[in-house]
Amino acid sequence: MTMDPAVSLGRGLVLPNPVGVASGTFGYGFEAERMGPIAHLGAVYSKGTTLLPREGNRPPRISETSAGMLNSIGLQNPGVEVVARDYAPRWREWSVPVVVNVAGAGITEYVEVCERLSDVAGVAGLELNISCPNISHGMDFGTDPKRAKALVEAVRRVTELPLIVKLTPNVTDITEVGRAVEDGGADAISAVNTYLGMKISVKERKPVLPGMGTAGLSGPAIKPLALAAVAKLRRAVELPLIGIGGIGSTEDALEYLVAGADAIQIGTANFYRPGVSAEVLSGLIQFATDNSLQSWRDLRWSD
Repeated sequence: MTMDPAVSLGRGLVLPNPVGVASGTFGYGFEAERMGPIAHLGAVYSKGTTLLPREGNRPPRISETSAGMLNSIGLQNPGVEVVARDYAPRWREWSVPVVVNVAGAGITEYVEVCERLSDVAGVAGLELNISCPNISHGMDFGTDPKRAKALVEAVRRVTELPLIVKLTPNVTDITEVGRAVEDGGADAISAVNTYLGMKISVKERKPVLPGMGTAGLSGPAIKPLALAAVAKLRRAVELPLIGIGGIGSTEDALEYLVAGADAIQIGTANFYRPGVSAEVLSGLIQFATDNSLQSWRDLRWSD
């Protein structure tokens, strides 16, 4: 009997399979749709969306590293009204669920964005971004368990949509924040967002990226660290976990499922191998068949 590859993230959000694409690496899905099929995806996690349009940080905003990339985009987006009015009707026609990544400068903005999207057809869920390292105060909620819980509680009061919280790894103990958002009413957790990093130009004797020079590090370099974060969270919370960080192959995805993730998001690899998500999904299905899995949870590590 063939295993059902579907994954439940709570509150009625069931993904057809565990392979999603990470916020900030797939836009709102429309450019990718023009490049090739996307119907195989378990979910699209949209670009970060704020109440009002944002232009983002001044360029340069991206720099390659030896094992990944630094980005300091700064949440460039058209604002929630455009997303709700123009984008969601197009998503409604897709078979792929779209989860909107939501960001804000304070609780009020998060609440207003989530409330606006709450009853919009085509929006399958919300992913609270409390972990962006590229904007002022972008990690304020993600590094403070009390504030993280208060934010989730406030958003929970205005929407019945499935609520995923995306955590930052730039903390002393990620499990404290994980337990806080679980207590606040989150339905699932995404782990992790990018690590804070920097690249220096010796010739110019300054950081390659402007401002303070710091940015979010993603790609293969962070996979061992992100895996450890997922494994720690799995032992601290009961919520479904979505593993993120350096996934570019079936083997990478399997490692996250073993560590305790219920689903995964592919990020940086989308930029240099647009077909990577289809390859990873095909590999996972083949692995499940070859190993007679009854559920993805059969892979989960237990000590």
